Amino acid sequence: MKRFGSLFLVALLSGATTLGAYKVLFSDENSKSIVTVAPENYSRNVGFGAENIDFTTAADKAIHTVVHVKNVSRRTVSNPMLEFFYGYSGSQQQEQVGTGSGVIISEDGYIVTNNHVIKDASEIEITLNNKKTYKAKLIGTDNKMDIALLKIDADAKLPYSSFADSDNVKVGEWVLAVGNPYNLTSTVTAGIVSAKARNLDTNGMQSFIQTDAAVNPGNSGGALVNTHGELIGINTMISSQTGSYVGYSFAVPSNITRKIIEDIMEFGNVQRGILGIQGGELNGVTSKELGIKETEGVYVKKVDKNSGAEKAGLSSGDIIVKLDNQNVSTFADLTGYINTKRPNDKILVTFLRKENTYTVAVTLSKNDVVSTEFKGIELENINAADKKKYRIDHGVKIKDLNNERLNQYANDLKGGIILNIGGAEATDVETVSKLISNINDSQTVQMELITLNGQLIRIIL
Repeated sequence: MKRFGSLFLVALLSGATTLGAYKVLFSDENSKSIVTVAPENYSRNVGFGAENIDFTTAADKAIHTVVHVKNVSRRTVSNPMLEFFYGYSGSQQQEQVGTGSGVIISEDGYIVTNNHVIKDASEIEITLNNKKTYKAKLIGTDNKMDIALLKIDADAKLPYSSFADSDNVKVGEWVLAVGNPYNLTSTVTAGIVSAKARNLDTNGMQSFIQTDAAVNPGNSGGALVNTHGELIGINTMISSQTGSYVGYSFAVPSNITRKIIEDIMEFGNVQRGILGIQGGELNGVTSKELGIKETEGVYVKKVDKNSGAEKAGLSSGDIIVKLDNQNVSTFADLTGYINTKRPNDKILVTFLRKENTYTVAVTLSKNDVVSTEFKGIELENINAADKKKYRIDHGVKIKDLNNERLNQYANDLKGGIILNIGGAEATDVETVSKLISNINDSQTVQMELITLNGQLIRIIL
């Protein structure tokens, strides 16, 4: 299905497919984080060319913590000609192999990689830098941010990466990408941080570190480290028309990765808090259209009902410029920071309203308790029972109708599931809120939905 308004052709690197998360239960004493955090303050190599910087220490630390990930998946293939002429299918098992990279994050064998590297795997095999191999167990995944957590049982304590604070990473800072491109193990490339808070999707979830260190198929899930060998990101994708490196690559920031891992370990899934606004980032064009002078920040178009933003007093027309101590210039700045938080966390939101500056404390809402409204249709997230009933993996439920044109169909539509809006997947309320913020009230849009009786229909509003 097409993505709405895609800005980049993004080639996901090696590996393939989702196994789904295994929920792991821990007692209170075992629920502590497995992540080791690097010291906050360290010196930077500023004002030096690559020839004057010693990368050897960082490279030596990183290559021992980066592993080769082999994904083996099996599918049944049938022969329709044999079935037609001889009455049997002649089906057989076909094995597919994908490869990628991973990063050891604890001495007892926890490994972080990309979700797409281990997707649909029947078996996962890990090869360490010392050539030892182990079978890995999938602990959990987050397909939105493309992160997966694995576990191996090694016969000795393993070298592991410490997490640096990715919020402190600076544009222009030297970094190393470590992985296994094209099955070439322990490959190290150098570059600089080209940009922060890059969003390559229209759902507003993503916030990548962009670098010009060479990354190719097989690097997926590998480490992006600073000159001290500390982990600042997990290499995830490249922007390319060929699928090979052409100058830029992208990594999930370490702070977001760390939060996802801790959620999986403690809760068995990712706890995603949301601010509860619909809006978009400002620039010269949008500011002119809105009749405002500010050209940076996130413009609040609408505040979701029952959200933390509504309860804190945010309203349409406000311009968010800071979250806690983090400046907000783009929507990716906002989502990147929110993605490091959990439901019920409190953050300070600084915003402009009629040329005055205000700061309020907002308690983040849980994704599944917030609803949104679009063209008189109140929407909420679907649950596991809805997914099972309609055999779907995404969608938003029609909670209520306030659209006169649809009132006569209310009995069929209320409780139905919207699958896409304008050709873009309606993944959840959070995604839809971002999507509809770019649609004018007067603009017509086609929606695909499943009615209460299970009928698939399309409507135009």
